[in-house]
Amino acid sequence: MNATIQQDFFNHLRRTLLGGKISQAQVDGINAIVASWNKLGNTDDKQQLAYVLATAFHETAGRLTPVRETLAASDDQAIARLDHAFQAGRLPQVSKPYWRKDADGKSWFGRGFVQLTFKRNYQVMSDALGIDLITDPAQAMELAISADILVVGMRDGLFSGRKLGHYFQGERADWQNARRIVNGLDRADVVAGHAKVILAALQA
Repeated sequence: MNATIQQDFFNHLRRTLLGGKISQAQVDGINAIVASWNKLGNTDDKQQLAYVLATAFHETAGRLTPVRETLAASDDQAIARLDHAFQAGRLPQVSKPYWRKDADGKSWFGRGFVQLTFKRNYQVMSDALGIDLITDPAQAMELAISADILVVGMRDGLFSGRKLGHYFQGERADWQNARRIVNGLDRADVVAGHAKVILAALQA
């Protein structure tokens, strides 16, 4: 699908999902994701595109621009915030602090439109996209690269083994379980609601 985002889409989204206003950063983020979708999506399913955009909206706390884990302004701040949360017992699922700098001085905390974490996952995406995220993991914060990570990761099931085609195919749309593509069923109903609003905007 060669999706083209028209002003009606942004107007609809501003009135519904974005509380009456939209920033240039959000516009740029949406355009980057749609450009990546047109290049890599390999489908004419607007439901899939809507779910990709909804995932980015949720994972970036509405910013629709690549973010560091904890929404930190710098790498050092992200590491400090994660350390603080870990030491306070707020990350019970974490056994080894993956965000701390390794022997090469690199940190593998979450970055992007969807939180890419752990060195092995940066390697998976490096292989999938033909770029070197291991030498420079900060590339995952670049707009176009982050959009490609989001699209290819959801298209091919590189985040969890589950992919867009498992939940959206023809007339079939499983908005709730599609959350498994990224993060189990965490906030599945919220992301599903966002996706339906975005789909209506795409159809506007």
